[in-house]
Amino acid sequence: MTSVHREELIRALPYVRRYARALTGTQEAGDQLVAASLEAVLRHEPPPGDLQTALYREVTIRFTRKDGARSSERASPLTHQQRTLMLLVSLEELPVDRAASIVGLHPDAAKAMLEAGRDRLREATATDVLIIEDEPIIAMDLEELVQSCGHRIVGVAATEREAVEIAKRTRPGLILADINLGAGGDGTAAVARIMQSHQAPVIFVTAYPERLLTGEAIEPAFVITKPFDPMTLAVATFQAVTGGVDLG
Repeated sequence: MTSVHREELIRALPYVRRYARALTGTQEAGDQLVAASLEAVLRHEPPPGDLQTALYREVTIRFTRKDGARSSERASPLTHQQRTLMLLVSLEELPVDRAASIVGLHPDAAKAMLEAGRDRLREATATDVLIIEDEPIIAMDLEELVQSCGHRIVGVAATEREAVEIAKRTRPGLILADINLGAGGDGTAAVARIMQSHQAPVIFVTAYPERLLTGEAIEPAFVITKPFDPMTLAVATFQAVTGGVDLG
């Protein structure tokens, strides 16, 4: 592999990990899926012209093989293709045409599928949400976004201590956490403390997702990038609340 391909791969891997973790619901399963996909893609000589797209496609194909037969058995408002397509467009912020090529659809069919999915998604996973965010203006924006997705806010915490107290009292169905709480502590530490007594899906919000997606330690399964729109949150919430898919 040339140095150019190596640099491209280093840039692509954090985002491919995010996609795979969101698909499967866990860091472990997602990273295993990426490792197998990476091995398959790198067998090509020369490597594909666009490594990131090739990895997204390989992850999608391998996930589909595992999940496709099970999708019809699960009650879900979204089809298998809708989930993968919406993650690529909303979470990974790919253009619709590029996402359509990855999942094997014509762009017009992909656009129609996205519209249908958006219509179904709003009421699919309404739950009680705890927001952990130390910036008041950002916290207000998050509240509006969360409510626009049909969820209920049970509390907004600006510090680790507040987050733990609110979670203990309200038992949220979902936690939306910023990483850096300034003087108030650390969002990941707050979540770790909450998880000692209450299990709930967690979506981390950060301006620098690549720092959380190295694959070298215990890391989040669901990460979205600031700033984000309601659909990004809706898609991530759906995957987080439904737990992704066990590929074991």
